[in-house]
Order: sequence, then C-alpha cells, then structure tokens
Amino acid sequence: MTAPASTLSPASRPAARLRRAATAMVLIGVLALSGCVPAWLADLTGQDRSTPTSEEVDAALEPYYRQVLVWNDCGGGAQCATAIAPLDWEQPGEGDDVELALVRYRATEQKQGSLFVNPGGPGASGFDFVRDSIDFAVSERLREGFDVIGWDPRGVGRSSAVTCYTDPADMDEFIYGVPEAEYGSPAWVDELTASAERFVDACVENSGPLLEHVDTDSTVRDLDMLRAVVGDEALHYFGYSYGTEIGARYADRFPERVGRLVLDGATDPTTTQFEVVLAQSIGFEAALTTYLTECTAAATCPFPADVEAALALVEQLYQRLADEPIPAEDGRLFSDSVLDIAIATALYDEGSWEFLSQMFTELRSGVVETGFLLADFYYGRENGEYVDNSLEAFIAINCLDYPVERDPQTIIEQNEQIAEAAPVTSEPSPLGDVVCQSWPHEFEGELAPVRGEGAAPILVIGTTGDPATPYVWAEALADQLESGVLLTYDGEGHIAYDEGDPCINDLVDDYLLTGAVPAADPVCAG
Repeated sequence: MTAPASTLSPASRPAARLRRAATAMVLIGVLALSGCVPAWLADLTGQDRSTPTSEEVDAALEPYYRQVLVWNDCGGGAQCATAIAPLDWEQPGEGDDVELALVRYRATEQKQGSLFVNPGGPGASGFDFVRDSIDFAVSERLREGFDVIGWDPRGVGRSSAVTCYTDPADMDEFIYGVPEAEYGSPAWVDELTASAERFVDACVENSGPLLEHVDTDSTVRDLDMLRAVVGDEALHYFGYSYGTEIGARYADRFPERVGRLVLDGATDPTTTQFEVVLAQSIGFEAALTTYLTECTAAATCPFPADVEAALALVEQLYQRLADEPIPAEDGRLFSDSVLDIAIATALYDEGSWEFLSQMFTELRSGVVETGFLLADFYYGRENGEYVDNSLEAFIAINCLDYPVERDPQTIIEQNEQIAEAAPVTSEPSPLGDVVCQSWPHEFEGELAPVRGEGAAPILVIGTTGDPATPYVWAEALADQLESGVLLTYDGEGHIAYDEGDPCINDLVDDYLLTGAVPAADPVCAG
C-alpha cells in the first residue's frame, strides 16, 4: 500500500491522510565500493558484479557512477547489493555519503536490461515490495525480459534512513495521542504544536544531516546513478503512486536517458500541499460513497439501505469519536482521527471493503479491533512495534518537497474549503501542517510542470475512481510531458496494474518489452 501525500499532523482534523561480520566480508564490501573486486574473489564467493556504463560524468561524480555493485544471494532467488550516493549531490564527496539498499531478480530468459520499480509513498520500501511481492509487482512476461530491481530511496527502510522516535511508546503518543484540551481552543493548538515540535526535535537528533537531503530531486539523481551502475544506457522504470513523481521528475531532468517509463496512479508535480489534501479529501469521500452504495445494496451491510442516511451515520460516528474516543485493551484511544485513517486504508482497494463493513459492525458494539488493525497496517505497527520507518520518511520527504503554508488566516480558509468539499470526513480547523511548520529545513524547489523534452514515449496511467491520486492528476501529467501517453482504467481503487485487467496489463507489458504505445487511449473498463 502506498501513502497519501498529505503531511498534516496525525492528531489534527482534517486528519492526516498520511501513512522493515567477518573480516573477509567487510573487506569484500570495501573493495566492491571502490570498484576493485578481483575476479577470482568474486568467483570464489559466488558473487555477481555489475559493469557500470562508461558515460562521461563530472570528475567529482566518477566514484559514484563508476562503483561496482556486488550482488549477493539473499534468499528466495533474490540478490541484494548496496550502493553509495553522495549525501549532497551539489557537493559530492564532501561530508558523509548515503547507502542505498537494492534487491533484484535476474531475468528468467533473454535480458534486455533492468527494470527499476518503486511502489510509492513517499516512504514505502521498494526493496521489500520487490523482494516479497515480485509476482505482484510485475508480470511473468516482464520477469522474463528484465532484471527487476527494487530499492529503498534515501531516507527509507534499509537505505540510510530517517529516524525520529526510537521508543514505540513515543510514536504511539505522536500518532494516536488525543489532546486533553477542548478541540480548537488555544490550549488544544498548543498541545498539538508541542507534540509536533517534540517529534521534529527527535528527527533532528536521530537523523542528523540526512534530514536535509531526502528530497525527491536527490532521489532522482540517485536513480540515474543506479541506472549507470547496473550498466544500462537508458532507464526502464515502473513507478506506482508517488513513484510516478520520481519517474516524471527523472524524465524532466534526464530526458535523453529515458528508456521506457510507466507511471501508474500518477501525481501532478504542480499541485501544492493544500491542493493535494483537497483532492484526496474529495477522492476518499467519493470512494466512501461508492463503498456505501454497494454495501447498502447487500443484505449484510451494517447501514440502512439509503446511502444518504448511511453517510449521515458515518458523519455522526466521526463526531461521537471526537467527543468520546473508545479505549482499546492496550490503552490507546480510537478517536475520529484513527477512524479517518482506518477508512482511508480500506478504501485503497475494493478488496479491502469487507474490512470496512467489519469495522463499522464492531464499532456499533464499541469494539475497535478491526479499526486499529487497519490503522496499524497503515502505520507499519505490529505487536506494539513499528516495523518500518515509513511514516517518518513520509513526513521528512514531504516537508522538503512542498512549500509550507504558515499564514493562520489562509490555513483557516483552506481547511474550510476542504470541509465544504468533503463534509462527512472533514471539519474546519485552525491548524495547517504543524510538523512541517516546525521542520528545520525549507522547501527549495518549485512546483513546476515537467516536460521531458525529447524523451521517448512515457506511459501515464490513471484510474477514474482512484481516491489517493485522482484521475485528473494523470490527465495533467500526460499533458505536461511532451511524450506522455495516457492510459485510462475505468474502475475503483488506487493504481491499475495490480487489478490484473488484461486490457491494462497487456498494454503495459507490451510497452515495457517493445516500446509500443497505443495509438489512442483504450479506456479499459474495470
């Protein structure tokens, strides 16, 4: 699952639509990074070595673009390696470097290159996605023709990772804590602001200089380096959700190195954070309405047959949980914010709608088991522990990728617009993004259209009922890209390829394997 793009505080409303030594081996690792692994040593250890391209780069970048990856077996037929990238691409070689963790499955038949895959987020692990879900990530046809590679972008998972809280109890309080003060009061604002500042202070203390350099543009430059290091003259790439942002920006920065790019569940690089939250609020409320429409037509639905009446009951549930959260056995409180993230989690895919019905049925009796199951799944929480850093990375990346609104009156007006557009699941708030408002590093880029001038054709996929990356974003991105080709999936849920529809998947596979694009958008029906 990929994360929605808002970075609003998890405790605020509208709730966040946010959110795993022997001396000889050490020596081999050092030699590998310097590009000096003797052939006899590689043969002896059964390791695979990459052969970087010979393209010309600035002298300061040569140690990175010329490094030789050493691929080691890491179980289940997969191979793993670690690459090194400069902490600051503007000052390569100065200060610390960052590590990038990669995993690959070798092409099962004749290889025509590597296919890099990113599942989105920001903050989702591409390493885990490919290693654990290779048959879900790509088809057997693509596995035949490509080395399929997943990696954790900087700041994420097994790569040099953003770390904030190290005690799960602190993270629980940050995510699930309920302010004691009255909602909307100055004391309430103070509580949430103090919570955000404590979180940011922990990020600064435990992440150090990395915190300033986990922006998407740095990841784009990492990706180009990885392309060269594995020996590919052009990039073949499959990005889902936020992964489309990486791919689109890559095409804009390195259009001459674009091979075949698929961007599924596309984002629009020109949208502000407010516009993202507004669009997603509308999208998730529309998806909730679609769920209720199907649910109320079934005999086992926990709502009355009238959809408007069902929406009214959900709105009342939000209010009741805001006034009186339900305690769980572990002491956490199931509040309106937790309800919000639980609903959003289940709305990502129609296959999860049954969890919504189960949650709503349980809540009628004051039971919160399924509700917390959904929320914990979203935040990567298992048995009281956080098994990945997806939320921390999500926040850190977004705080660098978007300008932060600080004007109180503008924030109030924006939240009123969100509440008007999504009245069931949102209500006005005096708060904006209290975490990013406290972030120590500012957004330094611009929210500009991507062009990719001169790039080979790029396939952009949008799903009409996608609540997380609305279809209009795919239309906008395909329009912005000089060589963008739009492919529409008329259906529900986030991203299209995972639905297994032959209309979509055959076109995607054909494109990645041959470069062929449809002459016109076929509008595949789900």
